[in-house]
Amino acid sequence: MNKKWISIVTVIILLVVVAFVSATTGSIKVSSIELVQGLISGTNKSVNIIKDLRLPRIIVSMFVGAALAVSGVLLQAVMRNPLADAGVIGISSGAGFISLLFVSIFPTLFFWLPVFGFLGGAFACFLVYSLSWNSGLSPLRIILVGIAINATFTGLGQSFNYRGSYAAGSVNQATTSIFTMKTWNDVEVMVVYGSIGLILSLLLCSWCNMLSLQDKSARNLGLNVTKARLLISIVAVLLSAVATAIGGLIAFVGLLVPHIARMLVGSDHKVLIPFSALAGALLILTADTLGRTILAPTEIPASIIMTVIGGPFLIFMLRRSGRIHGN
Repeated sequence: MNKKWISIVTVIILLVVVAFVSATTGSIKVSSIELVQGLISGTNKSVNIIKDLRLPRIIVSMFVGAALAVSGVLLQAVMRNPLADAGVIGISSGAGFISLLFVSIFPTLFFWLPVFGFLGGAFACFLVYSLSWNSGLSPLRIILVGIAINATFTGLGQSFNYRGSYAAGSVNQATTSIFTMKTWNDVEVMVVYGSIGLILSLLLCSWCNMLSLQDKSARNLGLNVTKARLLISIVAVLLSAVATAIGGLIAFVGLLVPHIARMLVGSDHKVLIPFSALAGALLILTADTLGRTILAPTEIPASIIMTVIGGPFLIFMLRRSGRIHGN
């Protein structure tokens, strides 16, 4: 068994183990056997509480991690830039702000929250591309403009905290990066929209491989480069938008996971995309579980844990980016 398959099997096993640990650890503790038996019989009161409170949180965190990681893979393929990430270049903050804005105006349209997020993410992505264009797209210019867009939308989103109304507080809590009080309605929204994005990303993996070539070589192979970049960007925005709308603003997942995944399974997107989805799910579930249990009953948001990890990693990537992409 080569390194690629060992990595895939290891991530799958770790994901299952962490999911069981997350489900059985906390104020209510049960064994793995009791958990399985209780889910089948439905007669164990402790397991029923876990089913209603912890399982939705676990499923949402895994889908959020998978969506953010795959979004990062797609954006990096489009931009040929290892620093591209929905959180870094402002797509997530744009999605978060528009989600806050629309849900505060139309609170009954919760199921359409990812659609609102997609509109915000698409608008942020358009701003980044248009403001970065200067006789071509420079990877460094994209990152710098993206950081500015990210700061702008983050500030606009935080302004909701100072409106002083109950509705604003409720909306802000609904899109926070703490997965507390996630329900099966959240699971339904996240699974429906997230699955659509993940399936579409798998269908686009061959285009991602061709975009790693020079544009002229890709065109010679019959690829419409502009169309491919546009469609892949749309799917990336959809994934980051639904993850932000349901899971809140979590940075660096789409930066950290694809880089590590390439070292483990290579750059073939037919393997890289599904592996990144599994690794992203494992990363966010682990971060959420640690945040929930390490200082219990106080919770540390998964976004804070990811910022602590991702900040130094971004510095490391910035130092290496010149050698990797020679810009």
